Amino acid sequence: MKNYMITVAYDGTRYKGWQVQKSTEDTIQGKLQKVLESMCGHPVEVIGSGRTDAGVHARSQVANFHIDDNFTENELMDGLNHYLPGDIAVTSIAQVDDRFHSRYNAKKKTYIYRINTSEQSNVFEHRFVYEYGAPLDEKLMVRGAKLLLGTHDFKSFCGNKKMKKSTVRTIYDINIEKIGSEIRIKYTGDGFLQNMIRILTGTLIEIGRGDRTYESVTDILNTLDREVAGYTAPPQGLILEEVEY
Repeated sequence: MKNYMITVAYDGTRYKGWQVQKSTEDTIQGKLQKVLESMCGHPVEVIGSGRTDAGVHARSQVANFHIDDNFTENELMDGLNHYLPGDIAVTSIAQVDDRFHSRYNAKKKTYIYRINTSEQSNVFEHRFVYEYGAPLDEKLMVRGAKLLLGTHDFKSFCGNKKMKKSTVRTIYDINIEKIGSEIRIKYTGDGFLQNMIRILTGTLIEIGRGDRTYESVTDILNTLDREVAGYTAPPQGLILEEVEY
């Protein structure tokens, strides 16, 4: 069988996340698998680099799948984009080594979270930004973000309280930029836990509005307790920007 790597962009607004679920057909993985199975005539598992939450978007999600049909890369890409919904698009495809695994081989992931601090809604992009609607002190947020850099146990920032696997991750960089009334937080790390970026963002927002000190980040990390971290920011402001191998 041939192994293909694809890059996928999607507007996650109307989907229940990446991963296939028995209760709904509205998942990104499910839509991709349905089209491929129709094209190839046999079950196809599409493996994503990570599982984005319901409502989260991606500019460059990476996935791979194995098929035993003799399609060209162009035929596969054209077929996928013809039959996929308009809010999902395959932007690149390449045959790769049989051992390539989109999740296990990923080295870095970059996400961007967008926050609109204006009282006026960003009407043309409201599906892709968090309409926070109040000012934030981004300088305090930057100070808090610096304390999150490096390798830590991020159990306090994990949405899965029953997580049995390691919650240790490395964050290489957090860049916070203010563009007009919008604050953009760019996270780069070796991987992220369930809801981790949204909880990190909620915590930084609480710092930015003065509800907690930036120094409290150290205590949050050391406590290893989800209850002491900030709230989970909503999904629509988050986009998977890049996966590096």
